[in-house]
Amino acid sequence: MIRHAKGVPCSKTGSTTSRTAFFVVAVLSCALTAIENGTTQSAARDPGPRVGPAAAGAAIAGLTPNQQAFFSAGLVTFSEVESVKGTVSGTGLGLGPRFNAESCAQCHAQPAIGGSSPATNPQVAVATDQGATNQIPSFITSTGPVREARFPYTSDLRHPDGGVHDLFTISGRGDASGCNIAQPNFQQAADSNNLIFRIPTPTFGSGLIESIPESAILAQVNSQSDQKHRMGIGGRPNTNQGSSISGSPNTSGNDGTITRFGWKAQNKSVEIFSGEAYNVEMGVTNELFPNERDETPGCVFNSTPEDVTNFDLSGVALPSDIVRFASFMRFLDQPQPGPSTSSTQNGAKVFQQIGCSLCHNPSFTTGQSSFAALSNIQANLYSDLLLHHMGPSLADDIVQGQAQGDEFRTAPLWGLGQRLFFLHDGRTKNLINAILYHSSNGNRQYPDSEANGVVKAYQKLSEQDQQDLLNFLRSL
Repeated sequence: MIRHAKGVPCSKTGSTTSRTAFFVVAVLSCALTAIENGTTQSAARDPGPRVGPAAAGAAIAGLTPNQQAFFSAGLVTFSEVESVKGTVSGTGLGLGPRFNAESCAQCHAQPAIGGSSPATNPQVAVATDQGATNQIPSFITSTGPVREARFPYTSDLRHPDGGVHDLFTISGRGDASGCNIAQPNFQQAADSNNLIFRIPTPTFGSGLIESIPESAILAQVNSQSDQKHRMGIGGRPNTNQGSSISGSPNTSGNDGTITRFGWKAQNKSVEIFSGEAYNVEMGVTNELFPNERDETPGCVFNSTPEDVTNFDLSGVALPSDIVRFASFMRFLDQPQPGPSTSSTQNGAKVFQQIGCSLCHNPSFTTGQSSFAALSNIQANLYSDLLLHHMGPSLADDIVQGQAQGDEFRTAPLWGLGQRLFFLHDGRTKNLINAILYHSSNGNRQYPDSEANGVVKAYQKLSEQDQQDLLNFLRSL
């Protein structure tokens, strides 16, 4: 039996909240603990989120009037607050029985709708909205990131779990009379070292990512192979539960094509991403995920699926919510960088020199899309969209598709300059910490992090080059 925790903290100091919310970093060395406490030797500093108006959230240029209309309608639906039985107009139907938020925009809000976790966590208010009787878990705070919780293993720690265990229930809400179900026992899971977190991934530029040819992603596997080998960097795509990408027969029954959305690149398309999130994060059944995740009697109030294509007497089908979500995300433009300076220009060179770009590939060019606005566009996402071994300190013991417990998709860095929380679990707001957490030595379960060589190169930089690199990253 393998438990989630794979080490012991350097000290036993800290609050109960830090023990339960951040035990996932217990395997970090004392040096990294000192860094998290601010006792770094370098004078280089994270300049913090870039100020000014949001450099993201607009529609991509070149949309047709009809496509722009779908984008605008999707934005409205993306922001709509769900309730259990729906509003008077019939919208917002199907919240729960278990959920993490009441709308897409509550979680995807920074620096604009479609982004990532905002500065003020809406989950604190959501917990008791409409009279709900939820207790706020210790790892959810007003100034912390929006989080979903997963249990790597079943409660007896004998079998893999890996699924999302929603924070809240509809028990006590005025629109859910008669429902009485309990929240998961997060404290027990934390005490068993069986609790990990995920924060929302930004959705900017999703249509561009969807339009990148598979051949371009596969080319990244062998690009700059000599330098990658010297740095200990590999990388492989996640696939749609098939194995045809590697040349062997596809035995899983799915198409075997490359998946590219989510922290582990586990989702194939923005529509699948939308349907799964609607069902898992808000509890709304839909045409892609038509069954309730909890069918406790007295807590199911609507026919399923709750979100459907709307057919009227004219014979014209009106799109479902998940199609509207997908249209909004598909037509969101990529984030725009901040002004270039001599410091950021040098930082961009350092980014290349120390090997960051070996995984954070600066750009792809999209293929020929059915949507002209997405065709042949340079997408400056700073990701190879491949999976990489990140070592024990970032491992979450969750297997998704081909991604193993220590593998993550290279997170796109576009929009980084206005992001507030870093890494898959939001464990830090400091960009320096985020860089250093990429490094960890392997153990019996997981190999060394593929980023070890890059982090060592970063640590050897002069103070000025470190600062220029940080300034460059905050300009993205």
